[in-house]
Amino acid sequence: MVLLKVCGVDCYYGSVKVLENVSFSVDSGELVGLLGPNGSGKTTLLRAISRTLKPKVGTVLLNEADIFSMKSSEVAKRLAVVPQSASLEFEFTALDLVLMGRHPHMGRFEREDQTDLEIAKEAMMLTNTWHLAEKPINELSGGERQLVMIARALAQRPKVLLLDEPTSHLDINNQIGIMDLLKKICLEKNIAALAVFHDFNLAARYCDSLILLHKGKIFAIGKVEEVLTEENLQKVFNVEVIVRRHPITNSLYIVPVSPLQETKTSPKNLRIHVICGGGTGTPLLKLLYRNGYYITAGVLNLLDSDYEECMLLKIPTVSEAPFSPITEENHEKNLRMIDQADIVILSNVCFGKGNIKNLEAALYAVEKGKKVAVVDETPIHQRDFTGGIAEKLYAMLKERGAIVVKNCYEIPTILEKLENMIQP
Repeated sequence: MVLLKVCGVDCYYGSVKVLENVSFSVDSGELVGLLGPNGSGKTTLLRAISRTLKPKVGTVLLNEADIFSMKSSEVAKRLAVVPQSASLEFEFTALDLVLMGRHPHMGRFEREDQTDLEIAKEAMMLTNTWHLAEKPINELSGGERQLVMIARALAQRPKVLLLDEPTSHLDINNQIGIMDLLKKICLEKNIAALAVFHDFNLAARYCDSLILLHKGKIFAIGKVEEVLTEENLQKVFNVEVIVRRHPITNSLYIVPVSPLQETKTSPKNLRIHVICGGGTGTPLLKLLYRNGYYITAGVLNLLDSDYEECMLLKIPTVSEAPFSPITEENHEKNLRMIDQADIVILSNVCFGKGNIKNLEAALYAVEKGKKVAVVDETPIHQRDFTGGIAEKLYAMLKERGAIVVKNCYEIPTILEKLENMIQP
């Protein structure tokens, strides 16, 4: 059942248009997340839905009734708002504040009766705040106060709940507690909830669907996996992100990587194979990518941050199962990639028994006559967890002509020299 419907809404502040042609609906029992950069119109949209700001164009329907044709008290019986923060200067108790949620159901001079008290208690029991009933609201923690504000909204017995960043300024324990509660309320009370989020991961875990606003317009709307794509988030937030599905919760999780930089330069002819791992390759991969080189990489374990960077930049990669040693099959795939490369670069990676084959692959490249550059930022004996095997192979690598650099930022200069040597 559709409880909230926004139809073609335009909103202005003076002559400035801040929302344009916004349309969507929220069903009973559904939690919809509203995402977008600062200034994209999220709070303005909540103001329009809650009758604080009247749209210049379009309508907001509350259970099929135009919200601006309804009396304020009737709207308050059906719709409740939980603000981002509340300024409370008076010494109200938590129970006093929750009872304020009963005012829309009372006559002008009517006082709360036993029924109102029972409804307030029920809301506080549901939010686990009844033990705070007699405590002054200003003495509560941020998480406790936010739960009391949700209890006040529930005491209104609404069918639609609007929340402006319900978990802002809260620690992770309170964030999860409040989101678990909201999800439970939506399902058990058949409430339609629309909530503003800045945290992609909370929205991905708890929301049934998402709305992504950008510059006052809906940029994307739909299921979580349809909205929270790397492409969408990069375009809207101008940041490189990695989007993956969590193996335990099965929800999407988003890892911001860095602000988007300038586009990469025109393509170069050199093919470069990078041997890395444990995050040591990430700055190198970005550097090579932005300088226009064709890159391959391997062998990298799934969930390794360097693997995630390769996926983000769409770099062909030989991958291995998480926390598993390199198999002979994947080692051979790595060698075939090296065969296709002009230059091999070995990052400042640590070596253990699980990835020692990557060092063998670098030695293979030298023996095949490939140009090999080695980033030697940390002495190899500090990165050798193989009982000296890696140190011996590393010494052989340098003896047979590998070029040694102190950090990855020396690589472009080395590549220019090598390019001149390789190209006719």
